[in-house]
Amino acid sequence: MTVNIAEEKPACLEQVTERLIACRACPRLTEWREQTAEEKRRAFQDQQYWGKPVPGFGDPNARLLAVGLAPGAHGSNRTGRMFTGDASGDFLYPALFRAGFASSPRAERVGDGLRLLDLYITAVCRCAPPGNKPMPEEIRACQAWLQAELDCLAHVEGIVLLGKIALDGVLALPKYAGLRRKELPFRHGAFYAPEGLPWLLCSYHPSRQNTQTGRLTPEMFDAIWQKAGQLLDGSR
Repeated sequence: MTVNIAEEKPACLEQVTERLIACRACPRLTEWREQTAEEKRRAFQDQQYWGKPVPGFGDPNARLLAVGLAPGAHGSNRTGRMFTGDASGDFLYPALFRAGFASSPRAERVGDGLRLLDLYITAVCRCAPPGNKPMPEEIRACQAWLQAELDCLAHVEGIVLLGKIALDGVLALPKYAGLRRKELPFRHGAFYAPEGLPWLLCSYHPSRQNTQTGRLTPEMFDAIWQKAGQLLDGSR
């Protein structure tokens, strides 16, 4: 049966999404995402772009949260769903499927039937940034949305951080403010279990820059999701 992801969201997440997609707090990002949605890439000229901030999506009862960087200009900014429609998603979803966190290895668009299993995906920045590089103040402006989603996800036990900026963004949340950041450096495969908080597991971001250079291989990425699954299984 095809599941409408939007209909899965409980009231708390629906309210966050409604407020998020109306956000225009960052003029540079607002202008860029809307300009990109209007001009489009030639391959997608017949498609209507989302062109708004991109909310997280997935299982509202998830024990695992994955945090990325920002929507791609012609990926999530086009499809309206995190890690959908670009090379990063083409690398991510097959790995999630192999690890049992996704119902399909393909993610094409909202309404394609894809379901996340025990996983919710979000990002530290919700608008497509020029050059895939949001400014620090833009990431800070988005911090409240990440916190709001996390507040709605009552069962999260662990977080997979897809890149250093994702780790920095989570460590900037109020609940992690008491930790010493110097003791939590980013490196692929790094694992941290602060007392009383969801554990943290770091991975290189599945960007084309990392996957095409061999910095992040499918085997390396599979190991991250397998470890996450083992950690969750061990908590039962």
